Amino acid sequence: MSETVYIETSILGYFTARPSRDLVVAANVEITREWWDTRRGNFQLYTSQAVVKETSQGDAQIATQRLEIIRNFELLELNRSVLELAEQFLERSSLPAKADVDAVHIAAATIHGMDYLLTWNCKHIANAQIQRKLAEISFDSGYELPILCTPYELLGD
Repeated sequence: MSETVYIETSILGYFTARPSRDLVVAANVEITREWWDTRRGNFQLYTSQAVVKETSQGDAQIATQRLEIIRNFELLELNRSVLELAEQFLERSSLPAKADVDAVHIAAATIHGMDYLLTWNCKHIANAQIQRKLAEISFDSGYELPILCTPYELLGD
């Protein structure tokens, strides 16, 4: 059985982004598209209603594109366990209150036993300093934190 990946909103944002003169943004767009084209088939992809909600916002044409991309993804349930773990992440880690949806993404991927959470949100999700505490909180709750990473980290063979 292939490994599982939770696709977080920022991945869809970069995948459908318009060209940018910002070198970091342009690189992230290209890396996202390369991963999508060459590696995504090696994984089972999941997302959640939280991603659907975020993805629906913004430019209507691009939002429609993003929603079409995830149309056939299996949605992980945002059940009570997910919401309680997200609350623990917000209370016990250095995630700020405004990162409440990020906490839900991490909790959904954790509760549902994903191998990876794929994101470009390196401020609140793929953040090495925050991950240590999130892993501790997950362990205390009886779960294992998935690997929180960018597409660049999953490009290898």
